[in-house]
Amino acid sequence: MQFPSVKEQLDIIVNNTVEVLNVDELEKKILKSIKTCKPMRIKLGADPSRPDLHLGHSVVLRKLREFQDLGHEAILIIGDFTAMIGDPSGKSKTRPQLTAEEAKENGKSYFEQASKILCPEKTTICYNADWLGAMHFSDVIRLASHYTVARMLERDDFEKRYRSNEPISIHEFLYPLAQGMDSVHLKNDVELGGTDQKFNLLVGRDLQREHGIDPQVCITMPLLVGTSGGDKMSKSLGNAICFNDPPQEMYGRMLSIPDTLIETYWRLLVPQHTEGTESIAENVAANPRETKRTLAREVVAQYYTAEDATKAQEHFDRVIVQKQAPDDIPTVEFEVAEMPLADLLLELGAAPSKTEARRMIQQGAVQVGENKITDIAAMFVFQETPVIIKAGKRKFFKVAGVKKHF
Repeated sequence: MQFPSVKEQLDIIVNNTVEVLNVDELEKKILKSIKTCKPMRIKLGADPSRPDLHLGHSVVLRKLREFQDLGHEAILIIGDFTAMIGDPSGKSKTRPQLTAEEAKENGKSYFEQASKILCPEKTTICYNADWLGAMHFSDVIRLASHYTVARMLERDDFEKRYRSNEPISIHEFLYPLAQGMDSVHLKNDVELGGTDQKFNLLVGRDLQREHGIDPQVCITMPLLVGTSGGDKMSKSLGNAICFNDPPQEMYGRMLSIPDTLIETYWRLLVPQHTEGTESIAENVAANPRETKRTLAREVVAQYYTAEDATKAQEHFDRVIVQKQAPDDIPTVEFEVAEMPLADLLLELGAAPSKTEARRMIQQGAVQVGENKITDIAAMFVFQETPVIIKAGKRKFFKVAGVKKHF
């Protein structure tokens, strides 16, 4: 196979990374790949502890796709065995462990979603239970002998927990060692990960060296800040935009990011964009609203289609900007003549509890037809002609009563 030149590859690979440990070794590996006409083996570990991927995951997945486009072999490891340990990276307490069945099921979903970015037919999928599960206890003891407790406590999250008298379970020390054994088994040339994975990546590099394998180059990618700004993107923090979010929701959440994140999101989420960072910065300064709308369309189009992105924008303009109801609201019929409005909101799924439904009504967040309702004791009288109920900014429901009650 004909690979691009060393310089061309380095320019693409190093772009948007936080650290490359180290560039000289990477250059030698690329040169060897070109001379031998053999692709480099690029490893990315996938933690299946959560089955839903968000845009934060896309940053490192896109780097793996860049390696694929350069002609190299992408290896996606589903950590079904290590998920039973629980990755402690960035955690302030022991992480819950998954069963083998949960990890395997989540891993399938992970690959399906990752395939929205990766070229699936050019991606090698591995499950690390295949080799880690075959290890004997004597193998684990030998593995543990490679690292001291002092070395483990150099890791930032362990050190913080130790100093704060937070518990650290012994099995958590095994996680980076197990991940490192993945690199020993696969003999990969490069491993990718977020900045929170640096320690684990370096353990893999050390273990490869001790097993007589040319040590991997470690490449860390930035952690994407969530929609609210400040914390990294995380579904548990409620600041995530997920791969499987519907187009309308994805578009709306993209518009909710602070203006200060527009440039970063462009750089990390829209790699095909040809303008330089300077041009993006100029666009943000000149018209942040329109730049953000363009960014939102670009992101939606990547996970769906350009037509879906356009429809999502039209929906947002109609519902949020112009405060009109969407055109495609299904009608929900009830076989009762009337019902307390708070109960109806609960039935429709507009509120998670009756208390929350009453709070929404009291705060003026509920509109029936053209009328805003603020009386928490208000009754809703059903009619044959459907009535539109608006709850909050984006939830619309069309309700009607069955004719026999009139």
